[in-house]
Parts: sequence; C-alpha cells; structure tokens
Amino acid sequence: MKSIVLFLVSTAILARAQPRALFYMTENPDSVRSFHEHADKIDIIVPTWYFVDGNGLVWGGPNPEVIKTAAVHRVPVMPIVALMAQAELHKLFSSVAAKTAFITSLLSECKKYGYVGFQIDFENVSWTDRDSLSSLVAETATALHKEKLQLTIATVPNAPGSAGKSEYSRWIYANWRGGYDLQALAQSADLICLMTYDQNTRWTAPGPVAGYLWTVENLDYALQFVPKEKLSLGIPLYGYHWFAGDPGKDEKPNPTAEYVGQSEIDQYLTTYHPSVEWDAKDRTAWFYFYRDDTREWVFFTDKHGFQDRFDLARDRALEGFCSWVLGMENPEIWSLLPSHK
Repeated sequence: MKSIVLFLVSTAILARAQPRALFYMTENPDSVRSFHEHADKIDIIVPTWYFVDGNGLVWGGPNPEVIKTAAVHRVPVMPIVALMAQAELHKLFSSVAAKTAFITSLLSECKKYGYVGFQIDFENVSWTDRDSLSSLVAETATALHKEKLQLTIATVPNAPGSAGKSEYSRWIYANWRGGYDLQALAQSADLICLMTYDQNTRWTAPGPVAGYLWTVENLDYALQFVPKEKLSLGIPLYGYHWFAGDPGKDEKPNPTAEYVGQSEIDQYLTTYHPSVEWDAKDRTAWFYFYRDDTREWVFFTDKHGFQDRFDLARDRALEGFCSWVLGMENPEIWSLLPSHK
C-alpha cells in the first residue's frame, strides 16, 4: 500500500511539473490540420484570428471546425489580436476612444464565441511607446478580469535591456525590444509569452533561430521581472533558409532569408543531400548546401532542439512554453508531449 501511495504522489508531482503547452495556429491549412491531429497534447490554442487598427477597430473571427475540435478535447481557445504597424500602434495608444473600442470588441468576441480571453500581439512597438503599451494592457486586463476572462501578451525578448553598441542593436532595441516593460506587463497580464525566437533572421547573417545561450540569457533577464508562474518560454517550430537574393534592377547586394517548415527542410535534404550538423553550444540543428555554386544555409528546430528547450521550461518551473507555429513542426516533437486522454 505504501509503495502505491508513493507512486501516486510522485506521479502527481510530475504531472504538476509538466509545462503547459501553448501552441500558435494560423489559417494555413497545414497549421489547422496539425491542431486537429494533436489537440489532445495541447493545453491552450492561440489562433491568429484577429487584428486591430489605430482607430481601435477589431476584425476577424473563428474557424468553426477549430472551435468544435477544441470543445471536444477541452482545449481553451485564446485568439491573438495583432497589430505590427508602429504608427498605427501609437495612434491606438494615444486615443481614449480607440482604446475603448478595442476593449469593447474583445469582450464582445469572448462572449460570442466562448473564448477564455485574448492574447495581445503588438510588435514593432517604439521604445518611446513603452509606457503607453503597459497602460493599455492594464486597462484591457482590468476589463477582461471583471468578466472572468484572461489577458496574455506576447513580448519580444529584450535582454540586456539596453540599445547596445552596434547600429543593428540600436535599431532593433528602438523598434522591437525596447517597447516592453516586463515588470509592468506582468502586474496586469495573466501570462507573458516570451518570444525567444528570431534571434537571427533576414536582417542578420545566418545563425540559430533561437540559440540556447541566447534563450537562457533572455529567460534569466525576464525572470528578474516576471514571476515564473506567469512566464511561458518561446520554442520555435520553424527554421530559416538564407540565400543570395535577387540583385534587382539596381544591382545591389541582397542576401536574404525565408521562413521554412519541416516540409521545406525535407525537400532540401532529399534534393541536395546535405549533412545535418548539431551545434552543441547553441543546441540547434543546421546544414548547408550549394545551389548554382552558392552556399545556402538552413537553421531549424529538430526533436533534440525542442527537447532541450522544453526541459529548460520544466527545470525552471515555468508556467509553460509557447510554440510558433503549428504546421511547420518536426512531427517527432509530439512524442515528447503527454496526451490529455
């Protein structure tokens, strides 16, 4: 009897320690299909269904089939409401009428469709609008909480909290990283989804989508301001492919990168037969291949990379992890997640 009790207690502890699995879903058919196939392993689904403009006009709506699947598997639905135009964001922050319209619409949509709340995804926020964003989040959270609804927010990782030395570092801080006061946001929002991905993009040289050391640095920084119970660690499900872009009519250098999912990665592997490497320091998979005598690079998240970041969220006792985006993932990651059945 004692051994059975110990087993049950240890099982309960392990269950509580399991990070909550939040997945983002787009309208892409592959993304929707992935949700239907794996809903029993998802704790909360965050679909990209809504947008807002500078006047506070919210538009969008649900996919009825996703709503049905979520109900069957008892997966809470919390849509994103997104805005990524800096001038429009400033306009929204500056208008009482716009903010009121925004909040009223969120409440209405939750009531109409049974959402548990909304996630704010405001990116390209100027560092000068930092306090205005915090104020809007506080107002929105107060209104939603009165109706027993939740408000979460996705934030760009912003360690070390300053502009740095390089022109690129200054630019990305002024326009992306500097707009989030994590301490103020955590006081209002129910959850901070730390978007620890896009470390390297088309704006940079080839490199990890989310290097492990960079991820840990940003997690440590965020934990100075956000309680671990309110923090979800971003884990990318996609990769980037870097290549020489079209010089165009102006004949200018144009190295660039594009988003890739597992289907594109499989195609490169089949076509060019590259050797997939593992960066032990950044804990990421990568390879290169030659096309027309030019080297092209791919960095991506495989099962190993996902496991390491999942373990990080678990070992730090975070609320969970948030992964962008369904439909691009390596299918092997699903074997790492428990079923709710």
